[in-house]
Amino acid sequence: MSGDDELDFIRKQVKAGLPPWPEPDLKTDLWPRMLRRLEDAPVRFGWFEGLLAAAIVVVFAAFPELIPVLFYHL
Repeated sequence: MSGDDELDFIRKQVKAGLPPWPEPDLKTDLWPRMLRRLEDAPVRFGWFEGLLAAAIVVVFAAFPELIPVLFYHL
């Protein structure tokens, strides 16, 4: 089998294994819903996120030599 024959075989197998999508187009635009959702839900930080941020500050205050290592890996 050549490369093109293999690709055709794979395409046929994938098309046979996956049923066609029932509705190819969306009935509504999702962007206005996304904007409303972003406006409705303010960003809130819980106690766990605050605890993690405090732990990071404490670790960097106790071991300042880790700061350049962090920047190197970013």
